[in-house]
Amino acid sequence: MTTEQHQTHVYVGIAGEGALIVGAQGTPLGGGGLYRQAGGADDWQEITRGLPADPQVRALLVHPQNPATLYAGTQAGVYRSDDRGENWEATDSPQGDVWSLAAHPQNPQVMYAGYDRCVISRSEDGGATWQKTNTKNISFPHITMNPYPIVKRVIGLALDAHNPQDVYGAIEVGGLVASRDGGDNWESITDGHYTRTGPVDLHGVQVNPTAPGLVYIITQLAMFRSRNRGANWEFVNIDEMFPGGSYCRDLVVAPDDANTMYLAAGAGGGSAPPGTEEAGVLVRSRDAGETWERVDLGELAPSRMFQIAIDPAAPAHVFCCDRDGLVFRSQDGGETWSKSRVPGEMFRGRHVYPMVCG
Repeated sequence: MTTEQHQTHVYVGIAGEGALIVGAQGTPLGGGGLYRQAGGADDWQEITRGLPADPQVRALLVHPQNPATLYAGTQAGVYRSDDRGENWEATDSPQGDVWSLAAHPQNPQVMYAGYDRCVISRSEDGGATWQKTNTKNISFPHITMNPYPIVKRVIGLALDAHNPQDVYGAIEVGGLVASRDGGDNWESITDGHYTRTGPVDLHGVQVNPTAPGLVYIITQLAMFRSRNRGANWEFVNIDEMFPGGSYCRDLVVAPDDANTMYLAAGAGGGSAPPGTEEAGVLVRSRDAGETWERVDLGELAPSRMFQIAIDPAAPAHVFCCDRDGLVFRSQDGGETWSKSRVPGEMFRGRHVYPMVCG
C-alpha cells in the first residue's frame, strides 16, 4: 500500500503464550518469528536477522518520527532495527520476556517496556539504554493472586497525551497500574473494583486524547472506561457480538482522528462457555467510544481477532489480524477489505501477538 511518497510496511510478531502460573509448565513454545509485508503485496518476508534464536516477538513499536526504525520485545529484552527490520541489534535492556512497548507522545526519546513479573523499564535515549522503574508499591487485587501466583505480564502500556506524566500499564490477570510521575513509581488503581476474575484480566489500555484522563481498558470479557484518570470506571455497552461474551484483545485510536477507535474481539477462549466456536470481529467507534458498530470485513475471522494497526503516515491504511495469522487490510479507512495470511502453522505455542505498521 503506497501513497505518492510513502509505502506502508506491516509487521507481525509470532510467539507462544508460556505458563501463566509462576513455576508451572506451560504449552511448549513454537519457533516464534517476525514477518514484514510491503506495499500491499501478498507475500510476507521473515525478518529475524540479529534477533535471538527462535524469537518470541510479543511487542513491536514503530518510531513515531522515523518509520524505518522499529523496536521488538523478545524473550531476551528489547531489540532495535534502523532498516525496517532487515537487521536487528540488542539494546542495553533488562533480560526477560517483553510484552509491551510504548513511546512518549511528544518526546520519542522516552520509551517504556513492559515485562512479566510486573517489571516496567524506561529509556530516555531512544531505546539505547533502559532502567527498571519502581513497581514495588503495586498491590494487586486479591482475586488475581489466589489460589496460585500469576506471572503478572505487563501486556499493554499507554500515556496520556494531555499529561504524559500519567502512564498506564495493563496487567494480564492483575488489573491496571498507573504512574503519576512519568514512570518513576507505580501503583495499582483497580483494587476492589471488581468481584470476578474476568474484569481484572486485562488485555490492553488506551488513553483517548479527545479529553484529559479519558482511559479505556479491555478485559477478557468486556471494555471499561474512566473519565477521571482511573478513579472511577463504567462499563462500555457494546451490543453482544457473540453469545456468552466476547474476548477483547486489542484497542487502538486512529492517529488522524481521536474520535475513531477500533476494537479487536472474538468468541472462544478465556471464560467462554465450553464448546464455543472461535470467531473474530473488528468493531469501530466514530465518537470516542460512546457508540460502537461492527465493521464489515466480508466474513468472520475464523479465530479470535487479536491485533489492529493503522499507518500514521497513511491513516486510510487499516489492518486487523486474527490469532492464527489471517490479516485483513483496507486502503480506504475500513470501507473495503482484502486479506492475506502470515506464513507458518499456528497453535497455542505459536501465534500472532503484535502487529504494527508504518
